[in-house]
Amino acid sequence: MSDAKTRIEDIVKANDVVLYMKGTKSMPQCGFSSRVAGVLNYMGVEFTDVNVLADEEIRQGIKDYSDWPTIPQLYVKGEFVGGCDIITEMTLSGELDQLLEQSGVNYDKDAAEKIREANA
Repeated sequence: MSDAKTRIEDIVKANDVVLYMKGTKSMPQCGFSSRVAGVLNYMGVEFTDVNVLADEEIRQGIKDYSDWPTIPQLYVKGEFVGGCDIITEMTLSGELDQLLEQSGVNYDKDAAEKIREANA
């Protein structure tokens, strides 16, 4: 499992925003992955997607790496942020905006506001 951990660490550290998901950002293969990728895409966040369905070692390895049992998993600047429910809550509360701003990650503030307005 150390090979998977090394590969995961390398990806997480080399990219500002990483989403470990089922499928890809252009073709998610589960509803939870689709929701998080959709939020990031809509907000114009540049992110690296890692399809856990393509590699069983990574699929289990990411759960061990984060000590979090579910996928998707979002990382910003090397730090684990959360899964679908947490990202949804953070988006609606504005916490995701704050995290992205503090991390120096570009995103569309108007799109973030539209998400909140649509869910108010």
